[in-house]
Amino acid sequence: MDGYKKLGKGVLVAYYILNFATMFTIQAAVTIVTAGLASQLFGFTNDLVVWSTVLLVISLLFLVVGKYKLLDNLMKYIIVILTISTLIAVAVALFSTKEAFDVTQIIPSGTVELTFLVAFLGWMPAPLDISIWHSIWSIEKDKTKLARTKVTEALFDFNIGYISTLFLGICFLLLGAFVMYKSGETFSNKGGVFAGQLIALYTRNLGEFSYIFIAIAAFTTMFSTTITTLDASPRAMHRTSKILFQKELKYGYWFWILFLCFGTLLILKYYMNNMGLLVKTATILSFLTAPFYAILNYKLITGKHTPKEHQPGIYLRILSGVGILFLVGFSLWFLTNI
Repeated sequence: MDGYKKLGKGVLVAYYILNFATMFTIQAAVTIVTAGLASQLFGFTNDLVVWSTVLLVISLLFLVVGKYKLLDNLMKYIIVILTISTLIAVAVALFSTKEAFDVTQIIPSGTVELTFLVAFLGWMPAPLDISIWHSIWSIEKDKTKLARTKVTEALFDFNIGYISTLFLGICFLLLGAFVMYKSGETFSNKGGVFAGQLIALYTRNLGEFSYIFIAIAAFTTMFSTTITTLDASPRAMHRTSKILFQKELKYGYWFWILFLCFGTLLILKYYMNNMGLLVKTATILSFLTAPFYAILNYKLITGKHTPKEHQPGIYLRILSGVGILFLVGFSLWFLTNI
């Protein structure tokens, strides 16, 4: 974000507005899906507003008590649980399925298909502004360990995270192919109903014993995302406000967290029965804003503000250029065909 300011104050203002416009929808989308899974996994109540409130309060307590250090450590355990439960579920599905698959590429053409594809790509593996979140977390990590992270360490952490995310993404894709494909199931837009359908579909195909693995994998995925987004967006808004207004609000981070929680619950009150629309809105917005972040990040990392020894080589520059062209082209294609 300091780099964005160096590119021009207008750039940082644009980010500030974009982040403010999307953070409530993103938080509401991940929270309602998590709430639906929690209601199926733990019972107690089917009221997803209650579950959303409980989950936000628990997430808030994690951040209040442990701050970044607890979040960092918690994510490691959650990822281990997620990976083990996902691998078990994929193994069971692989040995249980008798379905043959046609892997012929199909280019989507209809509005429904295009919308789904763009929504899918919006968070696969994550929205592109996660680069900003990682930047902030890197600084926080340095504060907690009282030492500056080396470039090689940062790259190693990134590669481990990216490769493991890619691997888990393939696992979930396989689960979808083994279990959902040709199931004839029409999923509900209501959070609780959707979660029940999702888990029931897996247990029906894989056996009742697989329930706990599927439920834990799905819940840990979404709960970790709920905590992550609740921490990331307020940190970004607090830091941006400090740079823009040249003044740091003492409890700015906590103000933005509480503001985000309030806005999230307000959205959920009115969109509770249309979870599908909420998730699509959040993911499509993330995809359509991706070219903005991609171009700015490329200009920063290849420009005068980054030391020559830390700039990417020609191969990565070409790959980045192709990626930017893809994001811009695909966004324009989507907007002209919906």
